[in-house]
Amino acid sequence: MTEDIIKFDKRDGIAWLTFNRPEVRNAFNDAMYARFFALCDEVNRDRSIKVMIVSGAGGKGFGAGGDIAMYREHMHDIDRMLEFPKLGVRVLDTLDAMRVPTIAAVAGPATGGGASLALSCDLRIASPSARFGFPIARLGNCLGMRLYARLMASLGKSHVMDLLFTARLLDAGEAHAMGVFNYLTADEESLMPRAEELARKLAGHAPLTLRATRESLRRLERQLLPDDNEEDLVRWCFSSRDFKEGVTAFVDKRNPDWAGE
Repeated sequence: MTEDIIKFDKRDGIAWLTFNRPEVRNAFNDAMYARFFALCDEVNRDRSIKVMIVSGAGGKGFGAGGDIAMYREHMHDIDRMLEFPKLGVRVLDTLDAMRVPTIAAVAGPATGGGASLALSCDLRIASPSARFGFPIARLGNCLGMRLYARLMASLGKSHVMDLLFTARLLDAGEAHAMGVFNYLTADEESLMPRAEELARKLAGHAPLTLRATRESLRRLERQLLPDDNEEDLVRWCFSSRDFKEGVTAFVDKRNPDWAGE
C-alpha cells in the first residue's frame, strides 16, 4: 500500500514520519515523494502537532536519495530527468515552510537526496552508524541551486568542495564536528528516545518565536542565490552522456567510463 511507503504516527503533539523502503535503503521514488508532500501538508493542517520527527526504517539507512531504478527508467527523457533536481528543491522548500519545527533522526547513511532532506530539517540528531554525503561525482548528476546554497550556509565553501569533489561520506563523528549533526548519541538505541526528548523540549517553546527564527534564517540564506536561472547547469549534467554512463555503471556494479560530455 502507498501508505506503507512512509509510516505516519502522531502522539502527544509529535508527528513521526518514517521512510519505509529498507530494501533500497529508503531511496525515494515518485510514490514516496507524493506521500511525503501529502504528509507534510497534513501536519501543517493539524494544529495539535507541535513538532515533526523524520527517520528511516530498517536500520540500513536514513535515506539514499533518488531511486536509481527511477533514473534508469527515464534517463532518455530529458524533460522527465529535469524534474528530479526540482523535487529535491521542493523537499527543501516544503520543510522550510513547515508550521512546526522539524527534526531528522539519522541512523545509517543519509546520501544524496536523503542528505538534502536531513539538511533541510531544522535540527539533526544522529547515531554512531550515521553517514552523510553527496556522492554525485560517482553518478554524474548535480544538485539544484537551492541545495548548494543550503550546503554553503551550513558548511562553508571549503567543506562543500571537499565533500562533493571527493564524493566521500562523512562518518557520524566528523559530521557532528563539522556541524552537520547537532547532536550525536552514544549508541543506536538512544537515537529515537533522544529525538523524542528534543521534540518535547521544542514543543514547549513559543511557536511564533521558532517560526520567526526559521524564516529569518531562510531569508538570509536566499541572499546566496544568484538571480539567473540554474536550469542550464542541471540540464548540462542530467542530459549528458556521462550521467547515463554513471547510472548504467552503478546498476551494473562497475566503474564508469567518463567522457566529459
